[in-house]
Amino acid sequence: MNHTDRVALSKPVADEVRKTTCYMCACRCGINVHIKDGKIRYIEGNRDHPVNKGVLCAKGSAGIMQHYAPARLRAPLKRVGPRGSGKFEEISWDEALEIATNWLDGVRQDDPKKLAFFTGRDQSQSLTGFWAQQFGTPNYAAHGGFCSVNMAAAGIMTIGGAFWEFGAPDWDRTKLFVLFGVAEDHDSNPIKMGIAKLKQNGARFVSVNPVRTGYSAVADNWIGIRPGTDGLLILAVVHELLKARRIDVDYLVRYSNATWLVIDAPGTAEHGLFARDGEGKPLVFETVTEQVVAVGAKGARAALSGRVQLADGRFAVPSFQLLAEKYLDPKYAPEAVAEETGVAADTIRGLAAEIARVAFDEAITIEQPWTDVHGQQHENFVGRPVSFHAMRGLSAHSNGFQTARALHMLQVLIGAVDCPGGFRFEPPYPKPVSAHPTPHGRAEHFGSNKPLSGPHLGFPRGPEDLLVDPQGQPARIDKAFSWDTPFSVHGLMHMVIANAHAGDPYPIDVLFLYMANMAWNSSMNTAGVIRMLEDKNPATGEYKIPKIIYSDAYASEMVAYADLVLPDTTYLERHDCISLLDRPISEPDAVQDAIRWPVIEPDRNVRGFQSVLIDLGARLHLPGFADNHGKPLYKDYADYIIRHERRPGIGPLAGFRGLKGDRVGRGATNPEQLQRYIENGSFFSAHIPLEAQFFKHANQAYQDFAVRMGFFDTPQPVTFQLYQEALQKFRLSAEGLREPLAPETHRQRILDFFDPLPDWYRPLGEAMVDSAEFPYHAITQRPAAMYHSWGSMNAWLRQIHTANALYVPGAICEQLGLVDGDWVWLISHHSRIKVPVARMEAVNSSTVWTWNAIGKREGAWGLERNVPEAQKSFLMNHLIHELLPPRQDGLRWSNSDPITGQAAWYDLRVRIEKADKGAVSEPHFPGIAEPDGEQPSPKELRYGQEWAQ
Repeated sequence: MNHTDRVALSKPVADEVRKTTCYMCACRCGINVHIKDGKIRYIEGNRDHPVNKGVLCAKGSAGIMQHYAPARLRAPLKRVGPRGSGKFEEISWDEALEIATNWLDGVRQDDPKKLAFFTGRDQSQSLTGFWAQQFGTPNYAAHGGFCSVNMAAAGIMTIGGAFWEFGAPDWDRTKLFVLFGVAEDHDSNPIKMGIAKLKQNGARFVSVNPVRTGYSAVADNWIGIRPGTDGLLILAVVHELLKARRIDVDYLVRYSNATWLVIDAPGTAEHGLFARDGEGKPLVFETVTEQVVAVGAKGARAALSGRVQLADGRFAVPSFQLLAEKYLDPKYAPEAVAEETGVAADTIRGLAAEIARVAFDEAITIEQPWTDVHGQQHENFVGRPVSFHAMRGLSAHSNGFQTARALHMLQVLIGAVDCPGGFRFEPPYPKPVSAHPTPHGRAEHFGSNKPLSGPHLGFPRGPEDLLVDPQGQPARIDKAFSWDTPFSVHGLMHMVIANAHAGDPYPIDVLFLYMANMAWNSSMNTAGVIRMLEDKNPATGEYKIPKIIYSDAYASEMVAYADLVLPDTTYLERHDCISLLDRPISEPDAVQDAIRWPVIEPDRNVRGFQSVLIDLGARLHLPGFADNHGKPLYKDYADYIIRHERRPGIGPLAGFRGLKGDRVGRGATNPEQLQRYIENGSFFSAHIPLEAQFFKHANQAYQDFAVRMGFFDTPQPVTFQLYQEALQKFRLSAEGLREPLAPETHRQRILDFFDPLPDWYRPLGEAMVDSAEFPYHAITQRPAAMYHSWGSMNAWLRQIHTANALYVPGAICEQLGLVDGDWVWLISHHSRIKVPVARMEAVNSSTVWTWNAIGKREGAWGLERNVPEAQKSFLMNHLIHELLPPRQDGLRWSNSDPITGQAAWYDLRVRIEKADKGAVSEPHFPGIAEPDGEQPSPKELRYGQEWAQ
């Protein structure tokens, strides 16, 4: 049958199909939006899109219900009742922008640091960060500090890129895939498609996760590890590989700092640092001439072991020798770690053996000549077909940075980074740390209304790059880049409200939040945060956080605590830029970015937040947003996307540049650029030549390609940093040997946790509570059909998950006499919640868990007050404090990774007590009023055949 013979089974659902980019999770899939009579009727996947190739998940399909949600805000709002009451009056945009401008201009003229500007699931951070930089406040970051900074920081610092948006497994060639701690909502379509390829190709899939749902449910092997011990398991695997000498020595010598000489001079300011020549190049020991030479010396064969005397009389050893000595210690043997990890020694040995077997016995080759950055020619690409992927399950622990480093070290040891069959970088990565900025926002910039001298977020090279004043006090409200958390490259959003409320390190005047539900599921200690938002100064009667501006598309719990609400559009009503300057949609073989555009016009008095921010920038006369006469430089965000240049020829979008739209990467602005994207399905893709597709970190063809594209101006090859000199610099400061000196209060903490080689230590929150009193771990994860709180108010998705229970292992149920439907008190050192339970066998035996962000506060999100989400559903957040328990010296540290500031959501320990059946979960907060203004009720939502009529 040909296409002309097909019978029409139904009437066409649309008059027009418009192609854009999904926003129902962070995959950024391509979608076809079907429109009829000015209404969205249907959303399907775009089969031509390089990310999803037409595959669309439940979230993406349900975007129609996101767009027509009763929770949509309808107009700017000004608070007229107490915070939390939900009492607002609708105002015009002119009034709203005038209020915001007056508040922000007052701060900027007085002291810019009194503005704290933080964004949640923001996909335009290159814009929001630039705006904050031009404003002059040091207090900016996005949501990464409570999501995945451990993964990003560890990956970039170790191998020049990271999992998720910076790289992906080579799905077509991988023969063994090991997945650590990834919930099924993350990267869902690409991972599902990849796992399907694995199954088709006969590859093995191993999942390491305390809970067996989603991806883990279809794994060939599930390792139900105890939360927070992944790093110990990985180091035990490394122990086995080193014992068996199953490592890729040639790869280590060529591409890592394993051969670099580390100074062995205890008690001196350079102990543990790399020995360098007069030009600052690291030194190695050359085995043929038996001379110490600089890295990269032509023809040098560098040693991986041996104690060497330097010209100045000091001694040094290759970093690999330190690595081998550390991990060959019997404390990392499988038998020694089995009880701690909850994984049998035989299972650990079997995993190590399988990794080694596949990497070395099933190596693959692609016959393609290439030249490395040292000028050496190679006949082919050799691949170790073992790939790894990890996410928040590793990241959301206070030992997550070192754990993620350990996983990357394992990849390097077997030679499986950016090779055929292994983990592969996605442009614009890899980039060495040296290609990234240091953080900006030092105290000397305060008190002026000038822009910061550089971007807020970056990578310190040592203590000299911290953002602290001469007394060592933090320059930022979240204490990022201070002695508390030196490598907090994404900031600490979870600490902003608590610190601002306490005036520590200083009070702020305006808290400006975008799409960050900090009054509910995005904060630890939710009840405490609500009190902080409501708390007033007894002496003045003013709120301790004086002014709160909030922008969101929906009536989340946070809206009720704002003083001024700037209503955003839905993702189908605005322009967005998925940029190479930010978080692109690249694949290992192609450079890719994308846009969203208004496939339908708003029917409410709302504006896209990015355009509002650009408008505010012009009203405030911020450099880069207004000219010398105060005239706006950009009409709106669409105009900004087209005409803004970060440096000559480099703008937000890489495609269709140049006056004729025929330039890629670098090129003049093109006034038709957005239209060209729309015509191309709202994305752009540039294929990477085959000779440049692998070993990007050391491939001259790729480095030249990256320069042509504008990723950097000169080649930036990456040497994998197994040994982290920057961490050792902090240890020297803590020992009192290197300026600037660490404060006494921080010294032991730095010495304990800043090991320059990947390390494992018990998560801090877990270590500080009595394990007998709190015997169980408690974690959350997001289901495949939800993504943050906005998905769990979606009319279609609510039919999949309407409530959540506490899932309890069968053994614990037997011990406590629990059956499905019983209620329990779940108790931490901080608080307690009363929740319903369900028995589950496929979970680590000492771990209870639930779905995240299902629970809602009564009255929020446009839902009826008696819905299950507001009655029996719940959050774990109430059990978690933003601070660790007090120590003997009275200090309380942030409940975060001590190196990066990553929020330690998964360090939670609990006990269970049986309770009487409840009508509602506890704590149950008083309902909040919907923002004033006409709102459609759920009954008015119609779709399908009823609409078609």
